[in-house]
Amino acid sequence: MKAFVFSSAKAAIGLVICIALWALLVRTLNIEPYMLPGPERVWSAFASKPDFFLHHAGITAYETVLGLVLGVLAGAFSAILLWTFPVTRPALLPLILVTQSLPVFAIAPILVLWLGWGLASKIVMAVLVIFFAVTSTMYDGLRRMDPGLVDLARLYRLPRLSELWMLRLPAALPALASGIRIAAVFAPIGAIVGEWVGAKGGLAFVMLHSNARVKTDETFAALILLAVMVLLLRAAADAFARMIVPWQVEN
Repeated sequence: MKAFVFSSAKAAIGLVICIALWALLVRTLNIEPYMLPGPERVWSAFASKPDFFLHHAGITAYETVLGLVLGVLAGAFSAILLWTFPVTRPALLPLILVTQSLPVFAIAPILVLWLGWGLASKIVMAVLVIFFAVTSTMYDGLRRMDPGLVDLARLYRLPRLSELWMLRLPAALPALASGIRIAAVFAPIGAIVGEWVGAKGGLAFVMLHSNARVKTDETFAALILLAVMVLLLRAAADAFARMIVPWQVEN
C-alpha cells in the first residue's frame, strides 16, 4: 500500500509540472483556446459537469481494468500451455503473433459488429492489445530458467507438471510482473479504440462528441482524466508486481 501511495505521489508531481509548462506555453504564445485551451479553461469545463465526466471515466476504467485482468489471465494461461505442451506451439504461436500484427483500428469495427456497442467489444479489444505482451514475457520467463534448477529437475526426474509448479512458475514471476507493467499502460488503448469506433459511453465517446462541437476544452478534460487513469493503473501494477515478487531488488 505504501509503495502504491508513493508511486501515485510521484506521478502526481510529474502531472503538476506538465500542467505548469502547458499553462506557460499557452500564455507565452497566446494560443487561441479552440486550438489549445489553457489548464484553467479545461478545469472550468470539468467543474461545470463533473458527474458527466466521472460517469464516462468510470465506464472506461471498468472496461480497462476488466480487460487488463482477463488479458493477464489469458496471456499467462497461454504461456503455460505453450511450455507444458510443446505440441501446441506450431498452432498457437502463429495465432498469437497474428493477433498482435493486425492493426487495432481494423479489428475494432469487426468486434463492434459481432459483440455490439456495449462493454463486451471494448473489453475484448483491451484483452487483444495486451495479450501478446503478457504471453511473450511469461513464456520467456518459463523457458529461461537457471541452468542449476534445470539440472536439479533432471536429477530428481521431476514430471513436467511438477517442474512447472515447483520451479518454472516461481522463476517466471519476475517476467510476468514485467508483462503486467506493460499491459497496464496499453490496456486503456484497447478500450479507447473500441469506444472510438462505436460506444454508448466512455471517455472516447466524450472526445468524439466534443470534437464534433469544437469543444476543445472538454476534449482535453477527457484526455487528462485518461492520463490520470493510466498513471494510477501503472502505479497499481507496480504495487502488485512488488507483491508477487517481493524478493526482487529494484534500483
